[in-house]
Amino acid sequence: MPRHVAASRIRSLFSAAMSAMYRSEVPKYGRLLELTTEVNLRTLEADPALRQALRQAGELDRLDVERHGAVRLGTPEELATMRRLVAVMGMRPVGYYDLSSAGVPVHSTAFRPVDEDELRQNPFRLFTSLLRPELIADEALRRGALELLGSRQIFTPGALALIERYEAEGGLTEEEAETFVREAIETFRWHGRVRVSRAQYEALLSAHRLIADITCFPGPHINHLTPRTLDIDAVQRAMPEWEITPKEVIEGPPRRNCPVLLRQTSFKALTETIAFAGEDAGASGSHAARFGEIEQRGVALTPAGRALYDQLLASHLAAGPGASLEAAFATLPDDHDSLRRAGLAWYRYVPTENGAVQAKALGSTDAEALLAAGCLRCEPLTYEDFLPVSAAGIFQSNLGEGERGAGFATGNRGAFEAALGAEVMDEMRLYEAAQQESLDASAKALGVAALTRAKPSNLAA
Repeated sequence: MPRHVAASRIRSLFSAAMSAMYRSEVPKYGRLLELTTEVNLRTLEADPALRQALRQAGELDRLDVERHGAVRLGTPEELATMRRLVAVMGMRPVGYYDLSSAGVPVHSTAFRPVDEDELRQNPFRLFTSLLRPELIADEALRRGALELLGSRQIFTPGALALIERYEAEGGLTEEEAETFVREAIETFRWHGRVRVSRAQYEALLSAHRLIADITCFPGPHINHLTPRTLDIDAVQRAMPEWEITPKEVIEGPPRRNCPVLLRQTSFKALTETIAFAGEDAGASGSHAARFGEIEQRGVALTPAGRALYDQLLASHLAAGPGASLEAAFATLPDDHDSLRRAGLAWYRYVPTENGAVQAKALGSTDAEALLAAGCLRCEPLTYEDFLPVSAAGIFQSNLGEGERGAGFATGNRGAFEAALGAEVMDEMRLYEAAQQESLDASAKALGVAALTRAKPSNLAA
């Protein structure tokens, strides 16, 4: 019987191949990787406590391989097949993101590992957006866009065959996995040509730059890859010194002692030469949609924490230009102890080396009492997902100022899941399960029936 390789092995092969390909296509991405590595090394050297915390949580080894990519698809069939393709790598659809309300005519999910051990081995994510053609106001233009999308095949025959083999056999051998990666990566490759005439391209471009990017090309080229940094402000300041032009502001929460959720920035989209088809065959033009992004991840917030975060963000946005983001978030606790006690963030509970002996002497099952006594320690659960406002801000900043404006519509999760062929997973349930599993495992290790936690303070209500 053939020996199947682990999904994490295929995911690692794929993410490395994707990074190498994008680095060859977008040299500035290579410089961004070098800058991010330098900043991370400096940050760890200056903060030994942070290094130790990351090592204990299993986060240090994954830091250098951490990436997320983003791709934009055109049809339900493409989305459903993409779900099957990334399933080979142990990635599941997590979360529904409505970007249309921010003026971007797509809705999205993130394919990622969902098991904590899988995340530690390789946390590669693929933020995947699907065009909403009903948001193209011009009926003739919409019909033409759908015809273009319906006549392309973005997956190679080899990739499709290996997806089917994986589904039939329950896995791939090492040789099959390597072939799968070579075939799968072709879907994401840049093609410097479009399948339309100059007039068709410019008509779709005028409707929305993202519509042109999704519909005009032979395939859904990867539009950015994102390394993880430990200090995004340092990267933002340093980019000009590395001859990289950053976007004006960092998306997400302000700089804090205790980072939460996700902060993102990027360098401006490249202007790349394209060749036209039809009556303009041989003529060339330009296209700008691909860029480089950087992210800093903090602790995942609970539903109560997200509600408070969204409330503070809404207040900041309502205050208008010039309002202080730091002041707006002043009421969100800026230390892990307060966030945990208030039930605002998710944590992993881990027994200490002598925790069982101390717990027996203490005779308590209260998690806070055991933490205070040194029987347990807490590790913040890293936020593995995305923020729709930040994603829309990144997209808009790389589409040109003309793309900013009022939203198109509200989300349609049902239609997205129908296209996907599956329900998207609830990220909050994943974080809750991870926290509870750590409590259960800690109780077993400490020799107590179950660990109890006090009701969160009123701040979380």
